Amino acid sequence: MTTEHTAQEISRLRRCVNDVASILELPAMWTEHDSSRVTTTLLDVLVRLLDLDFAYARTFDPADESPREWMRSADTSNRYAEAHDVGRALERYLSADTSMQGLRIANPVAEGTASIVVFHLGVQDRVGIFVAASRRSEFPTETERLLLQVATNQAAVALQEARWIEQREATVEIERTRTKAALQDSEERQMADSIPETIRLIIDSTPAHIHTALPDGYIDFFNQTWLEYVGLPLANIEGWNWTCAIHPDDVEGILKKWRAALAGGEPFLHEARVRRADGEYRWMLHHKVAQRDERGKIVKWYGASVDIEDRKRAEEEIKRLKEQVQRENVALREEIDKASMFEEIVGSSEALRKALLQVAQVAPTDSTVLITGETGTGKELVARAIHRRSRRSSRAFVSVNCAAIPQSLIASELFGHEKGAFTGALQRRLGRFELAEGGTIFLDEIGDLPPDTQNALLRVLQEREFERVGGTQSIRADVRVIAATNRDLKSAMSNGTFRRDLFYRFNVFPIEIPSLRERKEDISMLVKYFMDRYASKAGKTIRGVNKKSLELLQSYPWPGNIRELQNVIERSVIICETENLMVDKNWLTQESVKIQSLGRPLSEELVAREKERIEATLVETRGRVSGPSGAAAKLGIPRSTLDSKIRSLKINTHRFKTF
Repeated sequence: MTTEHTAQEISRLRRCVNDVASILELPAMWTEHDSSRVTTTLLDVLVRLLDLDFAYARTFDPADESPREWMRSADTSNRYAEAHDVGRALERYLSADTSMQGLRIANPVAEGTASIVVFHLGVQDRVGIFVAASRRSEFPTETERLLLQVATNQAAVALQEARWIEQREATVEIERTRTKAALQDSEERQMADSIPETIRLIIDSTPAHIHTALPDGYIDFFNQTWLEYVGLPLANIEGWNWTCAIHPDDVEGILKKWRAALAGGEPFLHEARVRRADGEYRWMLHHKVAQRDERGKIVKWYGASVDIEDRKRAEEEIKRLKEQVQRENVALREEIDKASMFEEIVGSSEALRKALLQVAQVAPTDSTVLITGETGTGKELVARAIHRRSRRSSRAFVSVNCAAIPQSLIASELFGHEKGAFTGALQRRLGRFELAEGGTIFLDEIGDLPPDTQNALLRVLQEREFERVGGTQSIRADVRVIAATNRDLKSAMSNGTFRRDLFYRFNVFPIEIPSLRERKEDISMLVKYFMDRYASKAGKTIRGVNKKSLELLQSYPWPGNIRELQNVIERSVIICETENLMVDKNWLTQESVKIQSLGRPLSEELVAREKERIEATLVETRGRVSGPSGAAAKLGIPRSTLDSKIRSLKINTHRFKTF
């Protein structure tokens, strides 16, 4: 459940970042477009992005007494429903008092109810109202509210700019018409002197911050709205003196951009902070375009500035949110990595945590790892966890149980063989090392490796190359080696059955996996884990474990470790007919388990038995080692292997020739 939750959280955060990116792309879509295009784009994008039931907008135009209304719905059959009807249903909720509040109302475009949130477009100059609605009761969430705030702030800026452009074009058209008429009639020509004053009154009455400049960049006009905003007369800021109202840190940048626009004739667009009349610096977006005559020569610059302080603050909040998302993303990814890396390694005991800490430390490296521990402790799970956390995780993980392969075939299994290398080698075969190229090879039970194979492995670890059986060409090996054993390799070295130099090559980073006896506090957690797994497979509902059964499991010494516990729980689930799991105590062997250093007496006993068997065979063959009737053939191992064992066990073959 933790892994699923964190994965869902990462997916949510990624969607949030993508939504933020989509919102920040809106200004590019609105550049040079009229207010209708700005509004419809805003509605279409937000309905799709936030999965809204509908979105409604109403804009105000000082030149037109009646407002304009738009509506978009997620229901395609109702997509272009009458905006006026929706606006009438929402009228009581459009006051300033309800701004940014979440309300639950009767859905005006469908059955049932809907949650709405109202945004007023513009801070000082109201240009319109926007309403977002969803049937979801939790709408809007904190993230949705932030996205809506950013989008509506940007829309307000675009609408104010579009309104100014429309007003400017209308004013220019009026001036052109009146001037033309004045030139045709002497009486109207006398009125020409009053036209500039009429236009000035229109421009001064608009809420936009309008200014004009001469072709050389000298700003010769600021409308009354601008002058009131900065609290200065025109004489103090005309020409190039306007820089006195710009934030000192922004002066160099805006001058450089303005001079570049003058030189190239390209539109000017720049953000800079302006000191308001009350002394507060606020971010403004400054936009200027050139007017050209019939020959393409610039005769005038027309500009407008819009207060974007709220948008900048929202962008800062978005930046903070994105940084937070990135930090949470990293933390969640690490949590998922840990959850997936140790998904089958269950427990929280100190002994297990110590081993898993070593796993986390060595996994990112390419170092050889030697995992030791009793049988059934989960050594292969640890090896797989190391591989999953390594740089080789995208490549193969090849597992080899050296004890399960006949000694005569182990070299061929690991290194491959050429065609005709031995009887039955009908074609070339790739070994496990070649199959693991670029990845990880896990050699389990390395204590059972024959001497010849130990020699070849030593070469791989030292020189990173090997040869196929029957081959002469050296093959490079880009493989990480993880080895494991339940044997006491130090005793094997003392007895001569395991090469000392090979042990030190394997033992670069040793990890000892604790037995289940050493982590009894994990037993209840393991029981729950295996119970849920096998109950799910069997289609049964088992809610808990019988108290006496759990006490029995916790007191048992578990000579077979986790593998034995797993088998007992699986058997219990199979026969369980109730919602409480019960364990039959007769399933648990009551032999006492002697805790000792990885079976040193067992190793000595095995060596002694091996020596007795070889000597008995040599007696039977009268000391003959090779040949069809030799000891090697009778034991079923290569002569070279038997010779190596005879030397390591210090057996004198000559004394058997007298029998």
